Amino acid sequence: MLMDIQFSRDNGPIDDLIEDLLRQADVHHPYIIREMIISALKAGQGSDYLADLKLMRTTMKEMRYTNLIFSPYRQRRKVTIFGSARTMPDEPIYQKCVTFGRLLAENNYMVITGGGGGIMEAGNEGAGAENSFAVNIKLPFEQDTNRVMANSERTLMYKYFFNRKVAFLKEAQAVALFPGGFGTLDEAMETLTLVQTGKNPPIPLVLIDDDQGTYWEDLLQFMRKVLLPHGLISGEDFGLFTITRDPQEAFDVIDSFYRVYHSSRYVGQTLVIRLNKTLTSGQIATLENEFSEILREGGHVRPTTAFEKEKDEPDLWHLPRLAVDFNRRSFGLLIAFIRRINSFEG
Repeated sequence: MLMDIQFSRDNGPIDDLIEDLLRQADVHHPYIIREMIISALKAGQGSDYLADLKLMRTTMKEMRYTNLIFSPYRQRRKVTIFGSARTMPDEPIYQKCVTFGRLLAENNYMVITGGGGGIMEAGNEGAGAENSFAVNIKLPFEQDTNRVMANSERTLMYKYFFNRKVAFLKEAQAVALFPGGFGTLDEAMETLTLVQTGKNPPIPLVLIDDDQGTYWEDLLQFMRKVLLPHGLISGEDFGLFTITRDPQEAFDVIDSFYRVYHSSRYVGQTLVIRLNKTLTSGQIATLENEFSEILREGGHVRPTTAFEKEKDEPDLWHLPRLAVDFNRRSFGLLIAFIRRINSFEG
């Protein structure tokens, strides 16, 4: 008879075997690893379809390798650069991306690209291999690893697009999009959707256009003339991104986002915003007054220290914080709220 394996410790000898395995393997956070093992066993019981099990296996392996490559660089901010693989080095937009990548590296940022040619190669070229990651995908065409990252230990090769997409956003503190084809538009819309719905933490999203403004600015007009009048987006959604033709301005938009703001997460229903410096009571009152519409009814913005549940990020424990009773829907205004925080420099 098939044993019904449970996440609770009601599995008899199986629990004993897992505990012994965890002790012998000497893993970090064994309670998490135990749940991963239980999940694998339940998957093996629940599915006899080999293709499904292969997908789960490969996903786990790819995510593990992603963490292995990125984790030594956790303290450095990273910017994911998207754009066409078909852009040639003699095109002005290619050189604009080289300049942008160089600006990032000169200011201690790292660059993440898809690892292919065109704009991806330009981003890696500007930042240099020593400041770059290549998050590549196995394709039958158009996606050999570019010359900059071909021999880098920070080059990853994925089988599945969805794992690759997780890496692009999970590891990035900003996203920059240059003109591109279907893939670039997919990446732009997915990033916008994840930030708009709060499934990705708030980050700067910069759309860098050519000198004539014939790509992203045309898309902006479509949003204004079609999506907005039909009620398919709201006016505040335009605050989720910045369009510019200037790589210096693109860098400044990203860098200024982290002037005072550091990062954020939820603890229960509370949005916890970590800061690089403590705000005064007057500055906090200004935030609450100017952005009352992003708060739940009767909600407040208040200073706080780290919450107990934040112990899983010990490197951030010392940072001052704001506890915000955020309504969890006004994400365009949340970006404006963060930019207002960054205006308090004194």
